[in-house]
Amino acid sequence: MDIEIRKLTPALAADYFDFFENRAFTDDSPYRCYCQVYQMTKEQYQTAYDNIKGQDPGRASRDVAERQIADGVLQGYLAYAAGKSIGWCNAGDRANYPAYPPYDVPFHAPAENREKAVVCFEISPEYRRKGVATALLRQIITDAGAAGYTAVIGFPVARDECYEWDCPGPVRLYEKAGFILAGEQGGRLIIRLRLN
Repeated sequence: MDIEIRKLTPALAADYFDFFENRAFTDDSPYRCYCQVYQMTKEQYQTAYDNIKGQDPGRASRDVAERQIADGVLQGYLAYAAGKSIGWCNAGDRANYPAYPPYDVPFHAPAENREKAVVCFEISPEYRRKGVATALLRQIITDAGAAGYTAVIGFPVARDECYEWDCPGPVRLYEKAGFILAGEQGGRLIIRLRLN
C-alpha cells in the first residue's frame, strides 16, 4: 500500500476534520475526539467544557481543534492513501504541551531538552495493521532529526493484549523503531529514541 505522510498545517485542516468525522471512529470505538485535549491547560479545558451545558461537547471539541490548528498549537502528521486522510499522529515539541494539563500524563519537558513527543495515534479501522502507524512514526523521527531534536519520546501503555482504541500506540511499534525504556509515569511507559 502506498502511504503518504504530511505534516499538519492550517491548509490541511479540512483533511484533518474529514478523517476524524468520517473514518477515525467507524469501528464504534469508545473514544470520540479531535485530539485537541493534549494541548490544553487545565484552565483552557475548564473554559471550553465547563460552560457547555445543553450543548454538544463534540462541537466544543471541534471548535477548540479549529483554533489550535489555525494557531499552530495542534501539531502532528496525517497519513494518506489514495488521496484521502486515513491516519493521524499527534506529535510535537514537548515544550509546547502544557506543564499543568487536565490529564495525568508527562508529555511536557523543558524547551532546552529539544525532545519531540509522540502522543496519540488514530488509524482508520480498515487501514490498521498495514504499516500506517509505522510510516507516521518514521516520518516523525526523520523530521525530528532534521530539526535538531535530541530525542523522540513515546508514552505507550504496557499491556499484554492489543486494544484497537489504545491511542498511544503499542510498545512494539516503538521497539521496532529502536526506542528503549526510560521510565514510567502516570500509568504509561516513557520510551526514548536518542537522535543526537
